[in-house]
Amino acid sequence: MLARNTQHKALQWLGRQLFNRNDPEVFFDPLLERINPMWVQEYTPARVEQVLSETHDTKTLVLKPARRWSGFSAGQHVNICVEVDGVRRNRTFSLSSSPLLWRDQGLVTLTFKRLPGGLVTNWLHDHLQTGAVIGMGEAFGDFLIPEPARPVLFIAGGSGITPVLSQLETMAAQDYRAPVTLLYFVRTREDVIAREKLRALEARYSALTLNIIATNESEEPRYLRDRDLEAVPGIKARQVYLCGPKGLMDLARDLLYRRGIADSDIHSTFFSVPTADLDRATLGGEVQFETSQLEVGSEGDATLLEIAEAAGLTPRHGCRMGICHQCSCRKTTGTVINRLTGQASGPGEENVQLCISVPRGPVSLDL
Repeated sequence: MLARNTQHKALQWLGRQLFNRNDPEVFFDPLLERINPMWVQEYTPARVEQVLSETHDTKTLVLKPARRWSGFSAGQHVNICVEVDGVRRNRTFSLSSSPLLWRDQGLVTLTFKRLPGGLVTNWLHDHLQTGAVIGMGEAFGDFLIPEPARPVLFIAGGSGITPVLSQLETMAAQDYRAPVTLLYFVRTREDVIAREKLRALEARYSALTLNIIATNESEEPRYLRDRDLEAVPGIKARQVYLCGPKGLMDLARDLLYRRGIADSDIHSTFFSVPTADLDRATLGGEVQFETSQLEVGSEGDATLLEIAEAAGLTPRHGCRMGICHQCSCRKTTGTVINRLTGQASGPGEENVQLCISVPRGPVSLDL
């Protein structure tokens, strides 16, 4: 280990001397990419083995990442990197396969839905083909299966089923010995993602109770209601996992709170950024990017990441939702507000996430 650390430090030193960066191996990436895209070092390359159609607007990618990728736990996310019209774009997706597929076959799956106006998801739907190579980051996230086993209730909507698929397949393979219930809400029966996989899981995994609910197939919309929760045996002993549209998750939380379910027993992951109720009148201010020697005004309607991009900077980022922490940056002075929680930072030096931080007064960043 000591020899490896010494070698790594020496490589970093050499990189700073020759290329002014800590990872000199990526200097050769343009050449390596032409020879074999799977040799690129800046990110983990992943080859597209299959593109599967799930529904009219949802596809699954079967990917084979380079073996240096570290793997994942069921329920986690990854950032992917693709080039769209000559510009590299990063987006976050949940892994929809079990970690067992990676362990046994070196494969993973990502399942994603076409979104109105979605730059990356729509490009993936329209252009990505078998044999292409995309970039993948390391897995992250704490939307994880309870250990030791406890009764679980999943409430998912639409493409929010993707991390749940990974978890259910893993639970079935491990013979997870506690009751598991899935309430899966879709617009119509034609919008069920991974229908055959869910039915196969239901057939072979006796602990699973599956309830697929179509919201738009009756005269009145059929949303989650208290009777759905009433039908879940021992609901107060359940760990509850929420993933889906904000409206469904807000409704679910309200109904669960009314039933006395503690916040500590509710776990959630988001596909869109939830926002706290912020007082816009107190937000905004001058943002100084010290390393870039730029100073930009803001009105309190944009995050630090959006302000930096508007100023022509290209800070590292991934999910843009406060999940992956790739945009973390050192704040040297000033106060920022976390747009997810509404909480204020301290006035001094600390790391902040650019994508969810809004300035409150003057702020200086090491960027």
